[in-house]
Amino acid sequence: MPMPIRQRNNVNVVGQGPTTLVLAHGFGCDQQAWRRMAQDLAADHRVVLFDYVGAGQSDPAAYDATRYADLHGYARDLIEVCADLDLHDAVLVGHSVSGMIGLLATLAEPQRFARLVMIGASPRYLDDPPDYRGGFGRQDVDELLDLMERNIPGWAGFFAPVAMGNADRPELAEELKAMFCASDPAVTRRFAQAVFLCDHRADLPRLHHPVLLLQCSDDIVAPGYVGDYLHSRLARSRLATLQVGGHLPHMSHPADTCASIRSYLAGAP
Repeated sequence: MPMPIRQRNNVNVVGQGPTTLVLAHGFGCDQQAWRRMAQDLAADHRVVLFDYVGAGQSDPAAYDATRYADLHGYARDLIEVCADLDLHDAVLVGHSVSGMIGLLATLAEPQRFARLVMIGASPRYLDDPPDYRGGFGRQDVDELLDLMERNIPGWAGFFAPVAMGNADRPELAEELKAMFCASDPAVTRRFAQAVFLCDHRADLPRLHHPVLLLQCSDDIVAPGYVGDYLHSRLARSRLATLQVGGHLPHMSHPADTCASIRSYLAGAP
C-alpha cells in the first residue's frame, strides 16, 4: 500500500495566518534549508514544509527513476502535497530549481497558487548562444556530472562553497555540503542531470500569475542576467535584488529574504 503523501514527502505545517506559504527547497537540499526562515514566517503565516521524494526524510521507497527523470515528476510531488492539504490560493516560495518546478505545478493546477516567489531561479542553466546566457557551458555541466558519478563527497566539497558564497562564514558551506551528501548519490546525480539540462524557457509566457523574482547581487549559479531574462518573459513579474552574495539567501541572509517576501506580499494587489 502506498505511503500517505504527508509521510511520503515528510510534510510539516507550522504557524497560523490568512496566507499559506509553501516553501519548496532547491536541488541537493531538503526542508531544513528553510529552518532559519520558517519560524519567522510562521509568526503571521501558515507555512508548509516538505521534502521532494529522494531528499531529506522523504520515503526512499517512493523514488522512481522514470518519474523523476525531469522536473515534471517533482512538480507532481508539489501538486500532490498541495492537494493532500487542500490548498488553494497559496503562495509558492521556490528556491532555485523549485522556481521552475513551481511554474510547472502552477500551469498544471493554477488554482493551487495565487502568486509565486522565485529565489535564484533559472529556466535554463546552459548557455545557448548567441541569444541566451544561462551561466554554464555544456562542458562545465558534463564535468560536474562526471565528478558526481565518481565522487559525490568530492563534488559536494567543491560545489557547496561555490554555491553558498559568503566565504567568511564557512560553516554555511559545511551545512550545505552535509545536505548534499545526505541523499542517495545516484538520486542526487539524476536530479542534477534533470536540473542542469532542463530548458523551460518556452513555458515562461504561459504563466500569468504574479511572480516575485528574488535575486542575489553576486550569484554564480543564477547570475543577474538570468533574473533579467525571467523578468522579460514573465508578464506579471517583479524583480528585486538582495545586495548579498551566494545562491542560498534563505540560509545566509534569512532576515533580508523574509523582509523581501513580506514587503512583496504586503504590496500585492
